[in-house]
Amino acid sequence: MQSDDRDFFISYTSVDERWAMWVAEELEKKGYTTLVQAWDFTPGTNFIQSMHTATINCKRTIAILSEKYYESLYTQSEWQAAFAEDPTSEKSKLIPVRISDHKPKGLLKQIVYIDLFGLEEEIAKTKLIDGVDLSKRARNSQGFPGTKKKEIAENYL
Repeated sequence: MQSDDRDFFISYTSVDERWAMWVAEELEKKGYTTLVQAWDFTPGTNFIQSMHTATINCKRTIAILSEKYYESLYTQSEWQAAFAEDPTSEKSKLIPVRISDHKPKGLLKQIVYIDLFGLEEEIAKTKLIDGVDLSKRARNSQGFPGTKKKEIAENYL
């Protein structure tokens, strides 16, 4: 398994494998490279060595957050390895993606997550891609959110 040039390691627990594959597929459609256990850990490979290599060599880690994610021993070390590399989140090395009605706890609570829980597919795709795209972090003017002059004038007449 080569992971040196992969953009994302997708960390998940087995019950969330469909979510992990969906996230990986959507990212790959946009030109990103991913490493996901279901596709990349082939029979005969050493699981622990593959995880170790992934956490070292992939540029960023996406944690697929669900209730079961917090219970898995392996996922704990996966997200913690990314966190240790970037504890202030300056490089967005760890990107939590929430897929169930379960709020992050502990150290994961402080990291802003991509919230896909309960969304329609097209909205979820947009939030996922926008959430990982570091180039879209520029600030843009959204316009004045206050009351329009016409509405103010009508209220005082």
